[in-house]
This record gives sequence, structure tokens and C-alpha cells, in this order.
Amino acid sequence: MNTRNILLITLFLAAVCGFGSATASGAVPKPNIIFIVADDLGYGEAGCYGGDIPTPQIDSLARNGVRFTSGYVTAPFCAASRAALMTGRYQTRFGFEFNPLGAKNAEPGIGLPLGERTLANELRDAGYSTALIGKWHLGGTAPFHPQRRGFDEFFGFLHEGHYYVSLPWAGHVTWRRRTTLPDGGQGRWTSPHGPVIWSTHMGRNEDDYDADNPIMRSSQPVDERENLTEALTREAEDFIRRHRAQPFFLCLTYNAVHSPMQARDDYLRRFAGIEDIHRRVFAAMLAQLDDGVGRVLAQLRACGLVERTLVVFVSDNGGPTKELTSSNRPLRGGKGELFEGGVRVPFILQWKGRIPAGREDRRMVSSLDLFPTALAAAGAKPDAKLDGVDLLPRLAQSADTPIRAEHFWRVGGQAAVRVSDWKIVRPRRNDAWQLYDLANDVSETRDLASQQPDKVRELEGRWKQWNSEQAAPAWLSGGRKPKP
Repeated sequence: MNTRNILLITLFLAAVCGFGSATASGAVPKPNIIFIVADDLGYGEAGCYGGDIPTPQIDSLARNGVRFTSGYVTAPFCAASRAALMTGRYQTRFGFEFNPLGAKNAEPGIGLPLGERTLANELRDAGYSTALIGKWHLGGTAPFHPQRRGFDEFFGFLHEGHYYVSLPWAGHVTWRRRTTLPDGGQGRWTSPHGPVIWSTHMGRNEDDYDADNPIMRSSQPVDERENLTEALTREAEDFIRRHRAQPFFLCLTYNAVHSPMQARDDYLRRFAGIEDIHRRVFAAMLAQLDDGVGRVLAQLRACGLVERTLVVFVSDNGGPTKELTSSNRPLRGGKGELFEGGVRVPFILQWKGRIPAGREDRRMVSSLDLFPTALAAAGAKPDAKLDGVDLLPRLAQSADTPIRAEHFWRVGGQAAVRVSDWKIVRPRRNDAWQLYDLANDVSETRDLASQQPDKVRELEGRWKQWNSEQAAPAWLSGGRKPKP
């Protein structure tokens, strides 16, 4: 190919995808920012975290970016964790301590407090186009709508979950929790007239996820026929294409692998070797999520935006093992608990050319840090009241220099604090504190409280000081209460 043809092709690609271009003022373009948030994905599920289900696309983020093994969220369930992610502040500072479910989402006043500015607010003011695609769960009434919280565009749903396909669930296997099987018994039952499996192992019925909770574009319900993981990926690809010539913030909040468990037939066939249908459905859902991540990354490559895009992959909390078969290994506990399995999550950053690829094995980071990191990347000044730190300069420092010295949690009567490698946990309000040395016991199997009472008192004092700065827990006035 001659030089002239190469030049023409280069100019064509630049015109189509806008890469390599400067802003109107001639300045270097601001980076794009993408948050990919998985729902209920356990710490030990992705391949790069030791999982046995192939996740090559998520693994590629870890290979080309930095993978943290001590990455935390601020709550062990969805809404409260997302409130901190969106504000860069402990959600307990403004009382968002509950997890509204079902009809509670639509009650007046239930949502991210209107006085809190979101990352989307800040980035839009910095010149970014912003979109929330997927799950919101920070208020189901008009004042809390994503487009009133800084997002230019919204496609998704407002409550805690949604079926992946609508009735009659064609082309999918659907696993549903029930209290009683059709014959009145317990265990599992498979419908002979449709691929639906009932299981009583959780002791309760499947939540009414879709009631008063439509898939929406902006504020208008849409008749979405595609599998929801596919639909969210499609919308993310389209947003990237449409906004390739301007800086954008895309918050892609998949509902996978959250229940209800529904797996498309072609993905199930990939895992025909998994005997347990419960685990097979989960594997299919995770594989479809992983493929979605790959399509988003491919769209960035097609538009020449990889080096201009900070990509974050994180889960909102640990996995609910009994419900989904999810793995948090080697950690103790899972969703709803303040042991490591509930709050330590897959946590990956990729920004080619800016963040060196590698693995952070010891240094602690938090979802709180993503807000100031994104602001700094965008050239905006972080607010002093944020609880996170900019990760970019700290990643360039020696691995012996801590990124975060401490992290705190409060969920009703549950409480925990980690300071350096020491952590105390109070599983219930009237329980004694338990003490763990995470450097030597990441699985929290050896309670050292009786052997080191001074360390317990030291950490308890730090937690009490922090707790005195927090607001009263708002879950007392509405929503399903967290575990005590």
C-alpha cells in the first residue's frame, strides 16, 4: 500500500472515530472514563482472581492494567455501596445505610440525598457527556432519577433487579426461588413444559423485580426484547460511538450476575460439562457479562480510544454464595456481611500508557478512591470533603507506601474497621469485637481478640471516632433493615 493510501485511510479513521484530535482550543483531549460495575460478583469468580469459569475479557483488563487484591467497597450490598461510589463519600455520612427493595424504591424520600453531588454532576460540569446504562438503585421516584443527578442519558431500570428477558422467557433457562414446590414438597422441580426450575433451598420466593420497574430510556418505558446483558452492552457501544469526538463518562452498571438467574441457551451449551444446573446457569450469566466487557473494549479499540480511556471494573459487593453459587474464596462470608467476603471485591483499573500494568497485592484501595481519581484524570479539582484519594500518583509510588491507611464500615449493628493489616469486626450489635491479622489470615479464621486486647481497644477507638462523624442511619425510617 502506497504512502498516499495510508494517509487517506488514517484521515478517514480520524474523521470517523475522532482519535488523535485535539480539542477546539488545541489542548490535549480529556480522557474518557468508563466504570463497569458488576452486580453481586464474588471475589473469587473472575479468572484473574482464581475463578474456574473463563473470563478472558475481564482478565485482559487485569493483564493490561492494575489488579488490586485488597480492593474494598463501603457496604456489603447494592444500594449503599453505589451511593458511596457515586459520591466519593462514606454513605453513612449522609445516612444512606439501607438497601431499599421492591416497592420501597418508590416511596417518597428513598434515594441518594439530593444535597449530595454525584461524579456525573462533577464531570458534566467539567465538559463531559455522561450516561448511566443499567441498574440505578439510588431512588425510584422522579427527584432521584439519574438524569436529575448529573447523567445526560439513561437506559436501564431504577430498582434493585430485573429479569433478563420478559415472559415467557423464551430461549433461556430460568432458576427461581420458591418456598414450596408444586407437589407441596421441598427441593428442586423442573417444569416439563418450559425450561423453568424451582428451588426451595433459600426458603423464600423470588422477588418481584419487574413490578413497577420497567426498562426505561430516559423516563419512558421501552419494550426491550433482547437479553438485558446484551441490551446494556449494545447501548454502551452506541454511546461510545456517538460520543467518540468528546470526552465522556459512561457508568455501565450491569445487573449480572444478580438474581433472578436466567441463562441464554447458547451460553448454557458452553458449560454443558457442569453437572449442577444451578452452577451452570451462573457460569452462563458470567460468561455473557464477560463477553459484554469484551465488546465495550472492542468498541474503544475501533474508535481509537483505548489510550484515551480510563476503564474501571469493580463489583458492588461480595457474592451471595447460597443464592447464586458464587465464590468469594479464599475469603470468609459474603453479601450482607462485613467479613472480607462481603466487602473485598474484584477491583481493576486500566489506562494504557498512564497506569503501569501489574498487580497490587498488599496496598488497600476503596471504591471511594474512584471519584477523586476520575476527577483528577479529567483535570477537575476534587472536593475536600471526599473520603477517597487520587490513585494515579499513588500507584507511581513505592509498593511500601500505603495508598489508604484505614477503612471503616457500619451497617446497622454490624461494624468493622481495617487499619493497616489489622481488622476488627462486630457481626451483630451486642457481639464482642473479633480481631484478625489479614496479612497472615486473609480468610479470617483466627480471632486474636483475646490475645491482643490492646489492639482491639486501639481499633475500636478509631471506629468510634469515625462513627461519631456519621449521620444517623436512615434505614431506621424505611427500607428492609440490613442484617443486625
